[in-house]
Amino acid sequence: MLRFWRATINTRNGLAFAIRSEQAVREEIAALTLALPLAWLIGVTTMRSVELVAAVALVLVVELLNTAIEKLADRLTTDHDPQIGQVKDMGSAAVGVALVMAGLFWLFAIAERMGVI
Repeated sequence: MLRFWRATINTRNGLAFAIRSEQAVREEIAALTLALPLAWLIGVTTMRSVELVAAVALVLVVELLNTAIEKLADRLTTDHDPQIGQVKDMGSAAVGVALVMAGLFWLFAIAERMGVI
């Protein structure tokens, strides 16, 4: 039980730090907050609504991992390093892919709600 408590505290601390230090994390939490009620309006089924929220949550998860990579890379060196730049770009690409996926899920669900598909 103590291990679970410590993990919970670490999670809270990490999320709080990310919220304080990263605008993208704040924006994605705002998007998740908006997605919660909108998903229930747009989703044709309960499962579709859960999928819509999960898609936005996935973007937040990937952003948190990207932020961790960037913070670690910046801690390793402040000098320009092409390999570290490539690693940061890959993290950014992962966020981009997650955003595209989430956007497609939402577009599909909207089309489904409108009876287009």
